[in-house]
Amino acid sequence: QVQLVESGGGLVQAGGSLRLSCAAVRRSFSTYHMGWFRQAPGKEREIVAAMNWSGDSTYYVDSVKGRFTISRDNAKNTVYLQMNSLKPEDTAVYYCAAGSGGDSYYTEGYEYDYWGQGTQVTVSS
Repeated sequence: QVQLVESGGGLVQAGGSLRLSCAAVRRSFSTYHMGWFRQAPGKEREIVAAMNWSGDSTYYVDSVKGRFTISRDNAKNTVYLQMNSLKPEDTAVYYCAAGSGGDSYYTEGYEYDYWGQGTQVTVSS
């Protein structure tokens, strides 16, 4: 069992930055692929970024390429999402997720086994 705890959300003006953290509690996540998802009101959940277990392969949805960066620190059991140049359309609840199996990252929600509780990101115009 992997428990994931997100932090770092908040209110920021357009153009600002936030860094989300997702800490794995009680168990190492170094063998897990990690992903960040978001869900805005009235919209479906979407993948934002993903990284494979070894950290050498990443994925970004087109709308965040060049602005967001996913990274992991296995020594701290933590994965990060650095979000720069934030836009109002980035407003959503952000979730981290962990899944295992294979060598490549996952981009579909059903592929992940564990989820965090979510953290709200609000970008004002």
